[in-house]
Amino acid sequence: MELRELRGMELAATRTIRKTGSGWIVPSQTSKSTYRVNLMARTATCTCPDFETRGVKCKHIHAAVFVQRREQNADGSVTVTESVTLFKSEQVTYPQPWAAYNSAQTNEKDKFLTLLSDLCNGLPLGPRIKKNGRPALPLSDMIFSATFKVYSTVSARRFMSDLRAAQERGYIAKAPHYNSIFNYLENPELTPVLKTLITQSSLPLQSVETDFAADSSGFMTSRFTRWFDHKYGVEKTKADWVKCHLMCGVKTNVVTAVEIHSQHAADTKMLPALAEATAMNFTMREVSADKGYASKSNYEVISHLGAVPFISFPDSHKGQGGGKWAEMYHYFNFRKQEFLQHYHKRSNVESTFSMMKRKFGDSLRSKTDVAMINETLCKVLCHNLVVLIHEMYELGIDPVFWKPATIQ
Repeated sequence: MELRELRGMELAATRTIRKTGSGWIVPSQTSKSTYRVNLMARTATCTCPDFETRGVKCKHIHAAVFVQRREQNADGSVTVTESVTLFKSEQVTYPQPWAAYNSAQTNEKDKFLTLLSDLCNGLPLGPRIKKNGRPALPLSDMIFSATFKVYSTVSARRFMSDLRAAQERGYIAKAPHYNSIFNYLENPELTPVLKTLITQSSLPLQSVETDFAADSSGFMTSRFTRWFDHKYGVEKTKADWVKCHLMCGVKTNVVTAVEIHSQHAADTKMLPALAEATAMNFTMREVSADKGYASKSNYEVISHLGAVPFISFPDSHKGQGGGKWAEMYHYFNFRKQEFLQHYHKRSNVESTFSMMKRKFGDSLRSKTDVAMINETLCKVLCHNLVVLIHEMYELGIDPVFWKPATIQ
């Protein structure tokens, strides 16, 4: 969109443009003057100096064209004039690559163990995370066991046979006691390591993902809040939950950045961290999010990272403040259908949460705050590895972890 068209869009949104018998009266942006615009079938004229001296399509002509579809009546009501094109509707179908899907499903568990082992073996051989009691296991074995347990979706006791089988196949040196898995998840030192593994698990899809979407969703915990309702004279209970904020690619649903906070954490404050973490490893072209993330600072952050923010605007917003905020507000109002085609890519982040919860559960077994955060991160890591397995068969990629980070 050229500069004159953008300024014409801003004129149409912020000034009163009147229609007369012979044309349109458009106010100046820099003075109290007005200009007369005539819109004809094949050409248009304006009395402003820009048109008369250069003969170009000025911002006043662009403003009149935008308002031509939106005539404002004397009583303040708005009449919208739209063109109607008759066409034969055709159903759009998206074929499922069943051969790749079936291969991914039938080999998923074996591939999951291999990918998880490769990912964990790349961890640095630093000091082991140790608690009182039994001798500590290597960090790679600890994370492998905890993540594999979350993937299994069964209790720790029932999971032990799977873990012993993993030891026999050489994925871990020694199968820990099931209580040790709980102790690992309660260690806060595990949190940054899990975030690093989530980032690493997304990197094989660097060349695939350029458009991203952000949202948040809750995972229910086993803790309950009780209170007495004086209005009805009864005691009520409600389950607590943790809030998972993430950014994902809209093509494969791989998670590129994640933040876990309490249920009261505001969405809009999480977007800069998610976008900046994603931009460190991916080339970002678009970022879409719902109106809960709409703020001037979020628009500027995403724009500074080289991406176009397609974030919906609440009715209370008027686009004031300039910058990317005002530009996208006018885009939202005057090219809404085009805007929504980009914005609705955010539905893929809803699919990401749905995939994660249906496969690995929407509740957490952990009791402490730290363990609940780490368990949620394990669910995200499991999701990323499952996405990689499907893309191995559908796109033919060969995941290699711990390569030097490069943006494609």
